[in-house]
Amino acid sequence: MKPREPEAPADFSSAVLLSDRSPMPLYHRLYVILRDRIASGTYAEGSVLPSELELTAAFRVSRITAKRALDELATEGLVERVRGRGTTVTDRAASLLGARPITASIDGLLENLNAIGRETSVEVIEFGYVPAPDFVRARLELEPNARAQRAVRVRSLDGDPLSQSTTYVPERIGRAYGAEDLATTPIIDLIERAGVVVGAAEQSISATLADSLVASRLKVGVGAPLLLMKRCVKDTSGKPAQYIEILYRPDRFEYRMSLTREQTAGHGRFLTANPKGKRSPKAGSPRKHGTGNTRGEGR
Repeated sequence: MKPREPEAPADFSSAVLLSDRSPMPLYHRLYVILRDRIASGTYAEGSVLPSELELTAAFRVSRITAKRALDELATEGLVERVRGRGTTVTDRAASLLGARPITASIDGLLENLNAIGRETSVEVIEFGYVPAPDFVRARLELEPNARAQRAVRVRSLDGDPLSQSTTYVPERIGRAYGAEDLATTPIIDLIERAGVVVGAAEQSISATLADSLVASRLKVGVGAPLLLMKRCVKDTSGKPAQYIEILYRPDRFEYRMSLTREQTAGHGRFLTANPKGKRSPKAGSPRKHGTGNTRGEGR
């Protein structure tokens, strides 16, 4: 059994989780947050989730609410609850990690990724080398006990947070640059300077909810909806060189695609062309979207 994962500390924004403005029941909001952590690999198979009392303290909810959220996970088969042993993530959680991302050529993506980086500022919150978590080892195809460079950065536009990115890079590549480089240079450029020729990327986009730590960094409420982008960048031989998870404030970022219609033998289908990520200059302001896309978060 793996040791309990540390729970993000509660802060003043945790009170937003108690807000009556959302039609979603409180226990379900907590359930969604915990389920998302299981789906992302934060709580891996065999991990022990925080207890009812720990969830009560972290999210400022009642013990009944915490119990019901954990019971919902158990009903879904994602955890097993045993008196005296706590709540343990089951092997069924692996199914949440099994969705295959769309594979796309890197052409066009890397040429445009710098747009966000040029117009935003970056603060490096965390930087160091850690034993690669299981979900990172799988994505980067690392050996057991391998270490990876881990960096957490918050990107801001006009002084307000836009996104938080967490990147993992194999140690052999990461040793070529430091934290100060990440604050000024796109990470894709740093990886290429280390001798990697980037050739492709696998990317997925979904939604998640802000926990208390992310909420404080992005200046949103706990449980606020966020866009979650996951990307694995590979070299020309198909070997992974970087894995990144980016949390975007949806009021400040949009992801757009242009689709073209192709007719073949009487059947039509839509094809993707020129994906673009566009940001509104300021939350609450008119949406004057610039021409950005996704390399900024490689930075």
